[in-house]
Amino acid sequence: MPANHDKRDVLQGTLDLLVLKTLETMGAMHGWGIARRLEQVSENLLQMNQGTVYPALLRLEQAGWISSTWAVTENNRRARFYSLTPAGRRRLRVEERNWDRMSAVIARVLRPEA
Repeated sequence: MPANHDKRDVLQGTLDLLVLKTLETMGAMHGWGIARRLEQVSENLLQMNQGTVYPALLRLEQAGWISSTWAVTENNRRARFYSLTPAGRRRLRVEERNWDRMSAVIARVLRPEA
């Protein structure tokens, strides 16, 4: 596999789960900060770019699971900061349960003898 394929793509639903969990854990963050946090936690196995993160943020905001406000970053730049809404917190619980079920199914398929 070529070196530039080492970083894995993130499925849309999985990215939603990761963004919601990041906002729950870290509190309000701007998009660039969310992307960097996901890269950091994944030890750079996931590469987040604007074309990946910002459509997800827009989709989550349209669903009512996050909200945004304009504020100034630590670098004195204006940015949109995203926060988890109560509906987003409920959705996160659903997504976590779905992830647990799906990962258990995948584990059974990959290791049928276990």
